Amino acid sequence: MTKDGGCPECGREIEPSPRSGSTHAPTLRELSEMSGEKTPWHFKLLMAMLVAYLGWRIIAPFVD
Repeated sequence: MTKDGGCPECGREIEPSPRSGSTHAPTLRELSEMSGEKTPWHFKLLMAMLVAYLGWRIIAPFVD
């Protein structure tokens, strides 16, 4: 990377330079779109099961 934040081979800007005035930090959604990876289905299933379990642990004392 050059001092200006560009690619040394093609000259394209890699990162916005601090002088450009861009202070926008990417959101999590933008970062996931940049990487091209999606959340695996089994991770989503695990999170759904965790929410169901914790929800039951909160409700269970009132049911008995």
